Amino acid sequence: MKLKICTIILLSVIFICKIYAGGFQLNEHGARAMGLGGAFTAVADDPSAIYFNGAGLTQLSGWNFMIGTALISPNSEFRGVAPQINDYKTKAQTFVVPNGYATYRVNNDWAVGLGFNVPFGLGTVWPTDWPGRYLALETDVKAYTISGDVAYKLIDNLSISAGMQYSFANVTITEKKAQTPFPGDALITLDGKDNSAFGYKFGILYKPISTLSFGASFHSQIKYNFKGTATTIGASQLASEFPAGNINANLTTPFNLTFGTAYQIIPELRLSADFQYVGWSSYDTLAIQFSNVPRVASPRLYDNSYIIRFGAEYKYTHELSFQGGIYWDKNPVKPEYLNPSLPDANRICFSLGVDYKFTSNFSACISYLFIRSSELSVMDSNEFYEGNTPFNGTYNSFANLGSISLLYSL
Repeated sequence: MKLKICTIILLSVIFICKIYAGGFQLNEHGARAMGLGGAFTAVADDPSAIYFNGAGLTQLSGWNFMIGTALISPNSEFRGVAPQINDYKTKAQTFVVPNGYATYRVNNDWAVGLGFNVPFGLGTVWPTDWPGRYLALETDVKAYTISGDVAYKLIDNLSISAGMQYSFANVTITEKKAQTPFPGDALITLDGKDNSAFGYKFGILYKPISTLSFGASFHSQIKYNFKGTATTIGASQLASEFPAGNINANLTTPFNLTFGTAYQIIPELRLSADFQYVGWSSYDTLAIQFSNVPRVASPRLYDNSYIIRFGAEYKYTHELSFQGGIYWDKNPVKPEYLNPSLPDANRICFSLGVDYKFTSNFSACISYLFIRSSELSVMDSNEFYEGNTPFNGTYNSFANLGSISLLYSL
């Protein structure tokens, strides 16, 4: 019974923590915006405004179509378990994160748009025999969102927007569990999905003068009710000790509130800046229901966090422009609650982009983003890997991202 209860609590923590790690939130939803370090809220002058600030749709004319993708290659390393200094690295992976948008300017005052993107995703694969295999082995999370926006120009220099979001998500988690006194480890897999989650969003864009703009956007929480199954491959004698069958977990992703400004210093150069506030404190309790055991709940202590972004765009010619950006992303997870499913830390990020207009109605943009996480040493972990041994050690992580967007206007 003790083994059974410990396993249930462990799986509950893993299932929820791996959804909520701050690094699973993605903000790469347009190559030009990524080239600007994401400082796009007060710019919002291409169809990706559907994600960044729907009020910007009133800046576009006619029909506009934009498709693109981001390629994300994360890398993490763990040194420990302290006082050991052995190195363990995640398997190299590249995640494809697509996006697509369509907008239409109805008349001088009204504009509408429809968008698709992936606001949460990624995952990790650690070596099968590493000491943290009882905490994290393989994780894969994807949340897809379809958004519809309506924008209205109140006056010539002030626009607002409102939108609805429909989201569906999948999560697959695999980890091992010791099955003493039997040899080897049990392999436990959790699969869950939700095909009916909803959210909403608002935006505003104000231009007091032609060279200066201010913007703000709000994305609500989205509540997911994951339903799925738990399966275990292990010693048949311990089958009753591990959860199996149906599972149910209620999860809430954080709200995002972003403020931005942009200033056209000279006709060729525009600077922009964003402050993004992320409401991670919505994750205060985790709970998971197994079909064969009572519901288990445990408090978690995530903090609200923020991201500070700066971008610059230089228009070299009428057809060619360059982007550059930098941002700092504050870690929402206290070191003692860090889980190796996605080692998170404070991040400094640098980006570059280039946009070229081939014709009056067709353009392409490519960009690159480098993310470097601060080295993070865990000294008093609440995660345990062998009995009561804390999973202390040092994490180092970085990621390379590339993005491309194609824009066609009518």
